[in-house]
Amino acid sequence: MADFLLLHVAKSNRTDMADDKKNKNIENQNEEEVKEAAETKIPNGNGESTNEADAGAENASEKKEDRKRKGKKDKKEGKIQELEDKLKDLSDKHLRLQAEFDNFRKRTVREKADLIKSGGETVLTGILPVIDDFERAIESLKEVTEDDPGKQGTLLIYSKFREFLKQNNVKEIEALHQEFDVDHHEALTKIPAPEEKLKGKVVDVIQKGYTLNDKVIRYAKVVVGE
Repeated sequence: MADFLLLHVAKSNRTDMADDKKNKNIENQNEEEVKEAAETKIPNGNGESTNEADAGAENASEKKEDRKRKGKKDKKEGKIQELEDKLKDLSDKHLRLQAEFDNFRKRTVREKADLIKSGGETVLTGILPVIDDFERAIESLKEVTEDDPGKQGTLLIYSKFREFLKQNNVKEIEALHQEFDVDHHEALTKIPAPEEKLKGKVVDVIQKGYTLNDKVIRYAKVVVGE
């Protein structure tokens, strides 16, 4: 009887151990299936895995954000370029205006200086014929003695006129026996040169010429040898 009980207990223990082993195998199998299921992509109704769908949604969202950022960046760059172009245009206009004003200022100063220098040009030019008459009178008085009151008075007035012209920067143009210069001389006629060295030069002065501050106010009328 005791042996029967021991045999029954041993059999029962083997059965429990077998069941425990089976349950453990089943648990291990279930764990492996769970792991495989977790690692395996489960397809959704569209034929794509859930992970792929989520990844696609995330990529689409990122691309949308990228497009927004790129659009904002392009808009900012366009605005910056527009402002730079406006600044360049304004700088060019400023430089042109500054250059024009500088030229205007220089021209005004030059014109004012010329006006001051030549302010009495009309008066001085009107005196020149008087000088010519005095020189003709003095030429006619060559035969008169130096102590003659008329001659002395004429020379005195003539010298004062000459001093007045000198004080106003009126100078006589040198012409006799000088090379003919169209900038200062006016040729009335040409004659055969009395000497070889006078060819192309002024051989006679019909009327003297004058300059005012180096500006010709009357050309010297001359005869040129050829």
